Amino acid sequence: MDEVSKKRVFSGVQPTGKVTLGNYLGAIRSWKPLQEQYECLYCVVDLHSLTVTQVPAELRKNTMDLVALYIACGIDPTKSSLFIQSHVHEHAELAWILDTIAYVGELNRMTQFKDKSRKHADNINMGLMNYPVLMASDILLYQTDVVPVGKDQVQHLELARDLAQRFNARYSDTFVVPEGHLSKSGQSIKSLQDPTAKMSKSDPNDNALISLTDDADTIRRKLKRAVTDSDTCVRHGADKPAITNLLNIYTLCSGVSMADAEKSFEGKGYGEFKDAVADAVISVVEPIQAEQKRLLADKAYLESVLKQGADKASYLAQKTLSKVYRKIGLIPRIR
Repeated sequence: MDEVSKKRVFSGVQPTGKVTLGNYLGAIRSWKPLQEQYECLYCVVDLHSLTVTQVPAELRKNTMDLVALYIACGIDPTKSSLFIQSHVHEHAELAWILDTIAYVGELNRMTQFKDKSRKHADNINMGLMNYPVLMASDILLYQTDVVPVGKDQVQHLELARDLAQRFNARYSDTFVVPEGHLSKSGQSIKSLQDPTAKMSKSDPNDNALISLTDDADTIRRKLKRAVTDSDTCVRHGADKPAITNLLNIYTLCSGVSMADAEKSFEGKGYGEFKDAVADAVISVVEPIQAEQKRLLADKAYLESVLKQGADKASYLAQKTLSKVYRKIGLIPRIR
């Protein structure tokens, strides 16, 4: 497909906590095939992470770890632009402009703001409230056509769409109104300890999640400790949320269909089933870990990737921001 005719994709992950198997299966893994169909920009959204107090050295390490992880998961820097959010200052600048057309009421209604306010009651800062506006800026800055989203992010994408339409109505057509792209699996990976909640890298219970940095023994131990349902039948269904979650993990990691998985574990106990899930997860995670380790040892390569990605992103971002400034009446700088 010709580059000019490709629609544009933007997505990003925060460099905080441990990237989980849920993050990978629900989002990052789906990015690789998108490279063949779209012009993709994949970002490490480090500015978003500042809504919670960070240890600077850890944030820097986590950022580079995530850059290497993106590539290890199949993001090809020759096909996609890979960069760090704070390297493109237009993200923050456009966020301020969008703040002026975002309403307090709609930001107050954001589910994630409510959740994070409860979890960080001692640090309810304006960044927590404005987080969705910065996310809208991330998306609209690149005239993004398609945004890969999970079900928990649909509300944020809707705000981005609303802000794009509101700005366009007020100042004439400026932004592309983005569409969402749900992963083909359509599955949300749940906590191993609470199958009613998603697997979250901020979960205080380490046994509730599988990290992409967990070794094989740790993965196997966590899956053995995963909660199960009352009976001993391995099948999926609304009445079996725990086993359904483990089946989703198994099918996504092994490539086996749900029907075939259920058939293969018919009459078998949870112990044997959990061992098979662990084998499938380990087979996915170990090659990623090895490639990430190799990439982190080549700092010069990672820096060259980030420079190339930021240069491309900055070019696109400046085009949009210049248009926005002109539309709202700001006088351009004389150069």
